[in-house]
Amino acid sequence: MSERKRYAVVGTGSRVVMFLDALAGPYRDAGELVGLCDVSPTRMAWHNARLAGKFSHPPLPTYTAADFERMIRETKPHAVIVTTVDAAHHDYVIRAMNMGCDVLCEKPMTTDAAKVRAIFDAIERTGRKLRVTFNYRYAPHTTLVRKLIQEGTIGRPLAADLQWLLDTSHGADYFRRWHAEKDKSGGLLVHKATHHFDILNWWLGSYPEVVYCLGDLKFYGRSGPTEAMPKDAFRFKWENFPDQQQLYQGAALADSGYQRDRDVFGQHVTIEDTLSISARYRSGVLLNYSLVAYSPWEGFRASVTGTKGRIELYSKHGSHILTATGDADLAAQQASGEETKLTLFPMFGQPRDVSIPQAEGAHGGGDPVMLEQIFAGDPPADPYHRAASHIDGAASVLLGIAANESISTGKPVIVDELFKLPS
Repeated sequence: MSERKRYAVVGTGSRVVMFLDALAGPYRDAGELVGLCDVSPTRMAWHNARLAGKFSHPPLPTYTAADFERMIRETKPHAVIVTTVDAAHHDYVIRAMNMGCDVLCEKPMTTDAAKVRAIFDAIERTGRKLRVTFNYRYAPHTTLVRKLIQEGTIGRPLAADLQWLLDTSHGADYFRRWHAEKDKSGGLLVHKATHHFDILNWWLGSYPEVVYCLGDLKFYGRSGPTEAMPKDAFRFKWENFPDQQQLYQGAALADSGYQRDRDVFGQHVTIEDTLSISARYRSGVLLNYSLVAYSPWEGFRASVTGTKGRIELYSKHGSHILTATGDADLAAQQASGEETKLTLFPMFGQPRDVSIPQAEGAHGGGDPVMLEQIFAGDPPADPYHRAASHIDGAASVLLGIAANESISTGKPVIVDELFKLPS
């Protein structure tokens, strides 16, 4: 049997659980966890206790953020998993590569063009590899769109539309946390929309060329609630989330200084909640994109129109939710409202609904497939090329970075003037 690949982790908030569970569970024979690094000793201790209880995993050595390089020297990982605050991704990616490690980075790859350039310079200098974890690529419905376009079903793509809606539970949560500060997250155009732009880039087989964007803060933040709201409508219900309490309250709050549940209408909010983009791709495809973070329902509508027809994908993720909740009854209610539909419209034929394979797991069933592709010793062949490189990671954030620049200047932005991606 070949040597197990060794993984160290930097950033141990709730997002890292997916990776820890994969390596401590189904892919334990192929990969080995060797160390944790974070600003909060409390969070690292919680993860160690959880791994011991769920997987009988031995405790991992823990390191404070100041001891990141010492962790790599002592644990000798082949790769580092980066799940820190977005604005720090580039720092840990580059430091890991400088010490001879490949990197697996949570999306977004980074938050501005200068950091994109620094990452590319590190890859060229060290020869190390970077993979970005775009789990939406692996969901059955998004994969099916890629397959149909790849097979030429709609001919050459000419136009694309994507409308993304976040409801008042999910959407509000970005305004409670560090994501509400643009210098930490890049705003929703980078932190959240990196998923959406990556799907579009992957479907279209091209990269954005020119971007124009209008964006505003109309519902959350300083604008304040414009209408009377139910009492505690936007309070995070800590009592329903014991894991979140242990990760972010009490001792974890004291040693990290990170406040998980700020007022969504507070002065700290520097990101937009209402966004509209017009863009042109290198291939000539024209894109219309919009994002609203305070919708009564959550989901998206996407379409790609080509020389031979049109694909329309509709996905609804549950009902109107005004509070973050862990109630089982409400979770069941939300699930009962879910609907995903894919329709193919031939240019000169009858439209037909296309059956979408069923899958279990988060992100529409994408997470388990992605984790298998990343961590399995011999993963299945992937004809849809879903593994996302540093170039893919850069292409998705550059669309958002260009859109942020366009909001600031009021002018269209040429992406290559921010950073020129390879052809």
